Amino acid sequence: MARQQTSGVASDQVTMSDQTADVVAAVQRDGYAIIEDAFPDDLADELRDDLDRLEHELGVVPSDNDFEGTKTLRIYNLLAHHELYRQIPVWSSVLPVVEGVLDPGCLISSLSSIVICPGETAQPIHSDDILIPLPKPHPPLVCNTMWAITDFTEQNGATRLVPGSHLKPNPTYGGDYPTVPAEMRKGSVLVWDGALWHSGGANHSDERRYGIAMNYCAGYVRQQENQQLGLAPDLVRTFPARLQELVGYGVYRGLIGHIDKQRPADLLAEERLPSTMVWDQVGRG
Repeated sequence: MARQQTSGVASDQVTMSDQTADVVAAVQRDGYAIIEDAFPDDLADELRDDLDRLEHELGVVPSDNDFEGTKTLRIYNLLAHHELYRQIPVWSSVLPVVEGVLDPGCLISSLSSIVICPGETAQPIHSDDILIPLPKPHPPLVCNTMWAITDFTEQNGATRLVPGSHLKPNPTYGGDYPTVPAEMRKGSVLVWDGALWHSGGANHSDERRYGIAMNYCAGYVRQQENQQLGLAPDLVRTFPARLQELVGYGVYRGLIGHIDKQRPADLLAEERLPSTMVWDQVGRG
């Protein structure tokens, strides 16, 4: 197993390298960016092998709707299935970019695999925050990443993007728009603002396109996958502190998500720990 990397970033601050700042700036400008060679090939191969294992053990089959794909295999809630996936949300070359697009209080929205099989048609164009009832453009609420477990090519279903569309109103779902393919080598990561218009591509090749969708949302937005019910507390106890925060066991800005003035992560501990809420920081009103 590849050694787990952590961001090393405290939950209340971001130390941004020049490289990270450049990627964040590209996402802000174009709506997306590609981090080349973000993770090693041996980890990509290990992830692919484990996704094949899960497909077999869970009996995964394609869906019957055009959004998920009738020739696409998806496995949700990956953190619950194997410790291998714990390193993905906190990967050192990716999480700081997400924190720069959103803020360090961001949460894991969902962690799933998307395997586009030969013969799949293009997914309808959409934005990932289309169900959030706020006018656009607005500050980023969602920041999503796609990990290339195999090469992404236009032929095998590379993600299709509409550059700059994160600054426009929502698209007509499934509308016909000019797109560019996010072609990238195995081991690269595509990062995009959730408001960007995009879709999975059609697979005209004879091989599967393996990807892992590591999706984040702002700390004040409800997560797409319910992490608190989807992950058993005993499992979360084994997570590093930063991963506990990312799945929702932290408190956003000293207030949102507390339980009786406690961080949910503190309730996992054997003894009650002192905790400071925003009211203690601002004084009496």
